[in-house]
Amino acid sequence: MNSFNIPQDAIITIAGTVGVGKSTLTQALADKLNFKTSFENVDHNPYLDKFYQDFERWSFHLQIYFLAERFKEQKRMFEYGGGFVQDRSIYEDVDIFAKMHEEQGTMSKDDFRTYSELFNAMVMTPYFPKPDVLIYLECDYDEVIERIKQRGREIEIDTNPEYWQKLFDRYDHWINNFNACPVVRVNINEYDIHNDPDTLNPIIDKIAHVIDTYRQVDPR
Repeated sequence: MNSFNIPQDAIITIAGTVGVGKSTLTQALADKLNFKTSFENVDHNPYLDKFYQDFERWSFHLQIYFLAERFKEQKRMFEYGGGFVQDRSIYEDVDIFAKMHEEQGTMSKDDFRTYSELFNAMVMTPYFPKPDVLIYLECDYDEVIERIKQRGREIEIDTNPEYWQKLFDRYDHWINNFNACPVVRVNINEYDIHNDPDTLNPIIDKIAHVIDTYRQVDPR
């Protein structure tokens, strides 16, 4: 146990739409809990730039890449025995991104079926530890757009705002139906990592309570 009474083998996953601050919170929580981090591999992704230029051509390639990278991280967390804060969950890939492209015609139904079957096979392996808790970051749509602009990634800034609106709406629908593990909803205005990191303490206390309750019902 650490000073916040969170088990040292816990897995905490951060979820939320693009630009909401998952990576920043992942690092801040890991620092406070002395946990390891699991981040998305964005900088070395060979498909990301191509995807934003042509959704239909590259959506399947991008999602397969993310799925492979995410599964490698799941295996790493399993081998370490937990103690991780994870930037984005594997569930978002299939239930939000891949499904959105299948429904809007920028991923073929055959490709989506292949992707889904691969995902389902992966989650059945022993290398796939479920999170103890999923922290869902909430905010207003306008705040997301402003954060995307501040982040300064040209490929994101040049993307049609309609895409971000669709993604924002899908996240809202997804979290209302998510049941793979307990969820703690956190509004991004509830804390200020840069000016007062201790504003995270009440959130961590809530996480600790949820994990303790969850493990009493479903111990590892």
